[in-house]
Amino acid sequence: MNTKKTRTALIEFLVLFITAAVGGMLLAGANDLVTLFVSLETLGLSSYLLTGYMKRDLRSNEAALKYLLIGAVSSSFLLYGLSWLYGLSGGHLELNYLIASLLATNSAQSFSCWLALLFITVGISFKISASPFHQWTPDVYQGSPTPVVAFLSVASKTAGLALAIRILVIVFPFMEAQWHLFFEILAVLSIIVGNCVAITQTSLKRMLGYSSIGQAGFLLIGLITGYGDGYASMLTYIFFYIFMNLGAFAGIILFGLRTGTDQLKDYAGLYKKDPILAIGISLSLLSLGGIPPLAGFFGKLYLFWAGWKAGFHFLILIALITSVISIYYYLPVMKIMFMKEESVCIENYPAVSFSFRPIEFSMGFCVLSTVFLGFFLNPVVDVVQATFYYTPSFQSALGLVNTSVF
Repeated sequence: MNTKKTRTALIEFLVLFITAAVGGMLLAGANDLVTLFVSLETLGLSSYLLTGYMKRDLRSNEAALKYLLIGAVSSSFLLYGLSWLYGLSGGHLELNYLIASLLATNSAQSFSCWLALLFITVGISFKISASPFHQWTPDVYQGSPTPVVAFLSVASKTAGLALAIRILVIVFPFMEAQWHLFFEILAVLSIIVGNCVAITQTSLKRMLGYSSIGQAGFLLIGLITGYGDGYASMLTYIFFYIFMNLGAFAGIILFGLRTGTDQLKDYAGLYKKDPILAIGISLSLLSLGGIPPLAGFFGKLYLFWAGWKAGFHFLILIALITSVISIYYYLPVMKIMFMKEESVCIENYPAVSFSFRPIEFSMGFCVLSTVFLGFFLNPVVDVVQATFYYTPSFQSALGLVNTSVF
């Protein structure tokens, strides 16, 4: 009976994961407002259910409730903005025709268009957990099952940035200066708040939650930098971020399975009992901090160089300073694992046997990718640029902008 219940629960969990992943993929390829919103909500509703999957865990229930309420608010902001956009365009749904429709009806600089842009940008900011719209992130990271957090840490940001490219870049190029300023302010706030508050955290999952807010600020640099190296650097950093972040969370999952905790103090002396796990977590955190020669360093270097070249000097200086601050909370984790006396959890740490379970294989793959991808930056950039600029909807939107605006 227990085996049957476990199998059923596993199937439900996998179905929700697959549904969320499909929603994210459909969002990235959506060409009309209805598909875009339905895809986003498919990802969102599945994420809420995954967050509260541990029904008897009060922290998981609390995280799911907060995520549901804040997610509903952000979706309502976004839907209200899309409804204004639909009305202003005269009933057009396809993204490629919204620009021409707004310009043809002289709605491009109207108050209603400004209102639509405001609500849409606020909705996007909630989705990518940019400060000050980040309230849900630390609690969801701490209370949700760790595999769910690992998925959300990359899926929510990737989906939010895909949404930003689909709506803002394609539909609002004539208001680029306005939404660039909005996201520049949010980037500064996210970088400062995320990296500074992370220093005080005692839970590794919660610390990575605040770290992800800072990472959202870094990604926004690529979004506001714009065509050319801006979008290419943003997508390249997302690609690197997936491996280094999932590597860190895979290590947290393994440690949690063996000890049942995610508190930083309980990692003390881990290197003595499980050196491979300690090294894997360390390499992932060093890459998140931007230490060479790991992938995170080259990803940040490309991102900051693109922003500096575009003239965002103040923003890049803030990003560089906070990157140094981030080392201040990543390095102590390694100090605890390598140099501290063994904690009670480590004293009772089970004997480690080498195996090829999926979680161990996933961690090894992510850590090795983090190490080696830094040496293959140019091929990754080439693939990203080819994928991005040869997207038909993006090319047709650029054609509309060039003929209608410029």
